[in-house]
Amino acid sequence: MSGTMDDVVNVHEAKTHLSRLLQRVEAGEEIVIARGGTPIARIVPMPAPRKWPGPGLLKGKAWAADDAWDPDPELEAAWEAEEDWMLPAKDDGDPA
Repeated sequence: MSGTMDDVVNVHEAKTHLSRLLQRVEAGEEIVIARGGTPIARIVPMPAPRKWPGPGLLKGKAWAADDAWDPDPELEAAWEAEEDWMLPAKDDGDPA
């Protein structure tokens, strides 16, 4: 119903009849509030709250290989290595 002249009310009328206008909005109508005939705001119904589906949202939709969580010896060796190849070079103050 939005956009028709029946849905437009002036600011004074909106203040005076706010409860009545909110009942109309709860019933699904959209109300436009105008000042001096110029629309300035719209009162619309709130969207229905989305329900959280809870745990298990992706159950049966995602998978992982059987060995996905098994240790990777190559990565473990790299992690435990004492080499500093991944660290930035230390600045010893020598400009050369």
